[in-house]
Amino acid sequence: MTHVCRASPGTGHRVYLASALGFTAAGRVWNRTVLLPAVRTAGLESRDPWRPSPESAQLEAALRLPRGPARTVALAAADRVVGAANIADIDASCGLLAVLDGPDADSGTAAELGYAAARGLVVVGLRTDLRPGGDNEGVPVNLQLVAFIERSGGAVVADLGNALGILRHRLDGTADAAGGSRTA
Repeated sequence: MTHVCRASPGTGHRVYLASALGFTAAGRVWNRTVLLPAVRTAGLESRDPWRPSPESAQLEAALRLPRGPARTVALAAADRVVGAANIADIDASCGLLAVLDGPDADSGTAAELGYAAARGLVVVGLRTDLRPGGDNEGVPVNLQLVAFIERSGGAVVADLGNALGILRHRLDGTADAAGGSRTA
């Protein structure tokens, strides 16, 4: 499936930022102070699932409830709302940047990456983690994730600037010599 996409006037192509960064304080700081500014500087418009939103407010309210049946019901409803909002954000995007750090790629990030690739979006993986994360030394992360990324026209890279450059070039429709499964 080919995803037809146009840049937003004045802000550039929309890029969904798939990551587990919102789960930790350090991740939230890196997202806010490094990733989001770099995306803007690259001339891209971010679709950040960790941004404050009515959907995230519903989830936060449910998490504040005391443990028990009411909390479980509220969390189930909020989870569905957040999941639907993330799908809508991916559908409204031209590309996806997947942060693939950790001993294994986050399951939610992997699901978003696969969905975006199946929808025809360009997907680029960013793995800055020094630890091995692939099924073997032939791939930097799970081999199926690499296959989805490469099929989409993207690559798995170790540098944020390179990742955003590849996304920008692919979305602008220009050739980029930095393709492949992993470049620094």
